[in-house]
Amino acid sequence: MALGEFTMFQMKSKKQREKEEKAYANWAFPHGDLQRERLAELLAELIIKGPVEINMASFLTCKELYENTLEDSESQDAAIEKIINVLRSYGQLIKSEEMPIFLALVLADAEIDENCEYPSAQEMRERIQKLTEMKAKRKSLFKKKDKTGD
Repeated sequence: MALGEFTMFQMKSKKQREKEEKAYANWAFPHGDLQRERLAELLAELIIKGPVEINMASFLTCKELYENTLEDSESQDAAIEKIINVLRSYGQLIKSEEMPIFLALVLADAEIDENCEYPSAQEMRERIQKLTEMKAKRKSLFKKKDKTGD
């Protein structure tokens, strides 16, 4: 939630809050509970640590960032390049070693249909590796910086 969206003192009816929650759920998981369940299973296979709620929140943050970046980009590849740079600023919220995992999941999520058939965990690991290699020639947000600054 951005600072401008601080809603502590806004008065909303129960009906309005429910409407907003439903709209958000439709955006986050347009294919419903099946999509949420399969994504949670895949997250559990790829990320061992952390509660599923935290990992899901990180996924949704990346999804929102990617969609906003995609709107402002000429192509999906350009959006991926931009989002990798944007994710650097989220280092306090999302562990750097997990950023390619969430980005790969966001890209896979964008490809599914109502059958919610995500790639296997092994295929996702291959996609994660490719994303990591995209930035291998220069410092990457996916690599831990060493203490010498190199």
